[in-house]
Amino acid sequence: MLKGKRIILGVCGGIAAYKSVELLRLLKKAGANVKVATTKSALEFVGEMTFSVLSENDVMTDLFGDNLAKSANSNNSKDFSVRHIEWAKEADAVVIAPATANIIGKLANGIADDALSTMMMAVTAPIILCPSMNTQMYENRAVQRNLDILEQDGILILEPGTGELACKTSGAGRLPEPEIIFDRVLKLFCQKDLKDKKILISAGPTRESIDPVRYISNHSSGKMGYAIAEAAEKRGALVTLVSGPVSISPPFGVNLINVESAKEMADAMIKELDDSDIIIKVAAVADYRPLMAQENKIKKCQRETGSLSIDLVENPDILQMIGKMKREDQFLAGFAAETQNLDNYALEKIEKKNLDMIVGNIVGIKGSGFQADTNKVKFFFKDGSTYDIPLMDKLQVAHKLLDHIIPRVTKG
Repeated sequence: MLKGKRIILGVCGGIAAYKSVELLRLLKKAGANVKVATTKSALEFVGEMTFSVLSENDVMTDLFGDNLAKSANSNNSKDFSVRHIEWAKEADAVVIAPATANIIGKLANGIADDALSTMMMAVTAPIILCPSMNTQMYENRAVQRNLDILEQDGILILEPGTGELACKTSGAGRLPEPEIIFDRVLKLFCQKDLKDKKILISAGPTRESIDPVRYISNHSSGKMGYAIAEAAEKRGALVTLVSGPVSISPPFGVNLINVESAKEMADAMIKELDDSDIIIKVAAVADYRPLMAQENKIKKCQRETGSLSIDLVENPDILQMIGKMKREDQFLAGFAAETQNLDNYALEKIEKKNLDMIVGNIVGIKGSGFQADTNKVKFFFKDGSTYDIPLMDKLQVAHKLLDHIIPRVTKG
């Protein structure tokens, strides 16, 4: 999404300026053409050469000297170009990280007295502002008032993190991690064809307790469901993600509900159902649970025969329950991981569970299914149409899935 995009990274004089180097690296790795504009105080923390080498561009540090114009002495007026104006006109997006109280105050009140603030007066592209400062400074009424003004002006303000700061105080004021800022930059360039749609997604495995230290589960990593949640959020949806136990971080900007058992997942999904436009059930729910979970750990000495038997009972079929409850104006998609006869099983589930579509994949194919970062799937729709999706990154699969769902929920 960022390949060839022209992004300006503004860097102000704060201790968090070192994190802007990592953000620059992430943007460049994604294919963006990044130019860096700094305040003079920023160079007290990170040298100009670092930004120049990593961005592969000149760095704007002041309004005069070589930074004033490309060809100030040219006799041809068409050759004359004031750099800070040209950068502002060319930019597809601007990110200021860290944004100090000083630059926040300048931008909110239209003050242009250095290269960065002057350039910002001419920017018409989307702007992301990442405040970073001492907690008392951040909570100061003037700073908060200025942030409110900038937000009303259409600038995206990223909330700072909380924790111990360089000044030894603890609280709000930490610059968001570069990965978070990078993710929000990605969202700027994603089409918003799901704007304000409410999407409910389940992901990951469930765990059914045998005793306090053992449980029944499966190999689901949650990666596919999390990828769909990430893609939907970036496309403007309001996403609720009901997740079983996984070891991956949740996507930014989603409402995360953590559950353990199939019953907890069913309760959470049904609670959110009425308020959802699209429901995508990706979770690998345990089909059975122990009839009774033991209060204490089952010891070997209790197994007189050398074997152990556990009575199992069937868990609720969450997808089928939702299929019976869903309204006509709701779209319901399920996932089916099979080891054989994928087409037959998938079509049978669409009919039996009242689904609008099902995503099927054969477990065991190299690079596809549980734990993998890639997936090879096939889409089945209740109108009989099918689409084969070749092996690709799960986030790409997620976008392909949404590409096929959107026309079916927005038609007419």
